[in-house]
Parts: sequence; C-alpha cells; structure tokens
Amino acid sequence: MGDTRLPERPLISATGLAADLAAREEAGNPVRVCVIGAGEMGTDLVTAIRQMPGLDIAAIVDRSLTKAKPAMEIAGYDDDMGVVCETASAITKKYEQGHIPIVQDAHEALSHDLVDVVIDATGVPEAGAELGMASLEAGKHLVMMNVEADVTIGAMMQDVAAKKGLVYTVGAGDEPSSVMEMYDWVTALGYPIVAAGKGKNNAFKVDAVPDDYREEAERRNMNPRMLVEFVDGSKTMVEMTCIANATGLMPDIPGMHGPDCGPDELHKVLCPKEDGGILASRGCVDFSVGKGVAPGVFIVAEMRHHRIRERMNDLHLGPGPYYTFFRPYHLTSLEVPLSAARAVLYGTSDMKPLPRPVAEVCALAKKDLKAGDTLDFIGETSYRSWAMRADEARAQGALPVGLLDKGTVVNDIPKGSLITRHDVAVRTDTPLYKLRLQQDAWLGLEATA
Repeated sequence: MGDTRLPERPLISATGLAADLAAREEAGNPVRVCVIGAGEMGTDLVTAIRQMPGLDIAAIVDRSLTKAKPAMEIAGYDDDMGVVCETASAITKKYEQGHIPIVQDAHEALSHDLVDVVIDATGVPEAGAELGMASLEAGKHLVMMNVEADVTIGAMMQDVAAKKGLVYTVGAGDEPSSVMEMYDWVTALGYPIVAAGKGKNNAFKVDAVPDDYREEAERRNMNPRMLVEFVDGSKTMVEMTCIANATGLMPDIPGMHGPDCGPDELHKVLCPKEDGGILASRGCVDFSVGKGVAPGVFIVAEMRHHRIRERMNDLHLGPGPYYTFFRPYHLTSLEVPLSAARAVLYGTSDMKPLPRPVAEVCALAKKDLKAGDTLDFIGETSYRSWAMRADEARAQGALPVGLLDKGTVVNDIPKGSLITRHDVAVRTDTPLYKLRLQQDAWLGLEATA
C-alpha cells in the first residue's frame, strides 16, 4: 500500500471555506458526515475526508459489513478504528471514544443525532432514492452522488429539502457540478449559454456488455457493470440530464449529438447551424467524443458586443462570437466533502434541480428484447440510457431508465428502439417507483409508468 500519512498542514493563512473548517476543527465541532456506501466512491470519500480539517465521519453505512474496514485501511486508519455498531447508543459510545462506527442498518445511521449531513454513495437509484428521502425526513442535509436517483426524483427531493430548511445538493467534483460551477460563472457575467457539457471518458460502444469489459474493469479496480455504464454512454446521458434539469438547457436532439471535436473546435461545432455548427437551437446540453476533451467539462457562450469580442481576441481567445470555456479535469469523489461542508456551514447547494424537470433519461434496447424477458440493470445487457426532452419523452410514453430494473417485457422490442410503458411492465412495489408516482402527481402530470 502507498503512503497513507496525513499531510503536514502548511504554515499559511487559510481563507474562505478552509478557514471556516479550520475554526470548526479548533473548536472541536467538526461537520459530522454519514457516508452511505463503502465501495469505490465511498472509499474515496473516507480517504478525502481524512485529509480535511473540520470534517469527521460520524458513521459509515456498509450493508455487507465487508467493505468499510478495507476502505478505512486504504484511507490510512488503524485496524481498530472502525467498529461495527448495531444501535444508536453504540454509535454514540464508539464515536465519543474516537472510533468510526460501521453500521449495517442505514436508517439507524442517517437518523442519528451525531450526523449533520448524509452523503449517498450507493450508486444504485433505488437505494439513493429511498435513503436520500429518509435522510431528508430525518432532518439531515443530503449530498447526492447518485445522479441516477437525482434525474428520477430529484425535483421532489429538492422540494422536500427546501420545505424543511435543509440542503439538497448534487456532490461537487463530478461532471454535472463541475459544469454547474462554470455555468454560474458565465451566466453571472451575462453571456448567453449556447452549449454545456463534457468529454466522454471512454470509447463509445453502444452495445457494450459486462463480459466484454471484465478484464479491463478488474485492471482498473472497477465493477464491470459500472465500466459498461460509461462505455455505452448511459452515464453521459444521465449526467447531461442532471445538468439540463438544474439549468433549463436541453438536449438538442434525442441522445444529443456527441460530435468528434477537440477543445479548440467546440465553439465551432456546438453552435447554431446558421453559423456553421450542428445545433438547431441555442441553450443545449451535449458531449464530445473528441480527443483532449475528456476528462474535462466545457461551456460554449455567445458574446456579441464588439468591445467584449475585442478584448477576448486580445486575450488570444479568438474573434467570436462563440467562445469555449474549458476545464480539463474533474475530481469526481474527491471534491464531494466540500458540498457537505458548504451545506452545513452556509446552507448552500452546489447544484440542485429546477422545480420542474426539462429532460428525462429514458432507454434504448441494446438487443432484441422478447416478450417475457426480464430487464437487468443499467450497464448490463438489456438497454442503455437515452437523454430526451421531458415533453418528448412523455409524448412517446418513454419510461425513466431508473424504473426499468427487473421490469418485464410484454411486447417484443427491436434492438435500438425506445423502451416505453406500452412494451414493459415495471415493478410497482419499489420505493423508487412510489416516489416517482408522487413526483408525477406533485407536478400535475399523468403517471410516467
């Protein structure tokens, strides 16, 4: 194992959030975090939080009780630091003794008085929705890393949080919130957004299945299903829909364009057709498969004023009127604790859904599906995610991808076809389905499924 020692604190003055967290550390009153999930993302969180003054882990939820201790070992904690706790009183006792409670029952941990903020790192829409809503009902701020849950019922979770005086936020560091950071900056300057998006991280193979990527996944210490979710474009569709529903930007066409263009070409391609680009409208979410864009994020903005364009040209950013603002990286799980800190200290969200979704993540069949087939999960063999405008998705009867797991095919669906409620019966006994029904009713819409 590599060096797990904590870095020495530099002899410099902290400012802003760093100073406020340092003050909490000095006062012995850290922001106390409940981490739900101890897989790849949860391990990153445990490690990242250990580096940060002013934050502390009040509990790690590990349903199998097999992952939390390895995560803590990677983070550099002593072997006896993590202690399994079965009751609220045990959580309190062990935490006060300087241990990190490991809890199998998520509800026992997320509702505990010690906890200020919950971070969902399950990666499963069903779990994220159920436990996220339970966290809000328990009066805890919620940081959502589970973007699949956000695009399914995020609008309602944000509404519940606001009514309770809580913060609901998509976690900092991943592409959606990294785009949002740039979006806030560009729009504050008054420049209209033409397109916003990311570079796709992996080769784009729409019919990818886990068996084809098992060896690569093991080499990269990833779950094969999760790797395929990136390869087949599902994750990109989810992330762009998350951005759409937080900004009002929409897919220009179903599935978006995904052009093959590099950072220097984005503003020439992702601009209106009348100016030589591919967009039918301004204000879109999209992605690029071009070399040099991933793992970055971008905003294409329009600047028409002659003085602004003159200055931009002086700064070697070109003649305009379209300009690309590009950040060549995102830090995924490593920035997420910042969202937890800002939620507790400032009551602010890094990224939250608009009151009404403008886009939906639906699905296309990856193979010919036959009546009687049982659908599997995102990133497996049955389907891949597909981003659409919400009104178009509803008009075509498209099902939200988050509801498809273990659904039953009732009519044959050809490969590449949109999966609709006319052809699939989804499970109606799940918390996610019930919450989605509540969101549809709350929005005054006919039930999605």
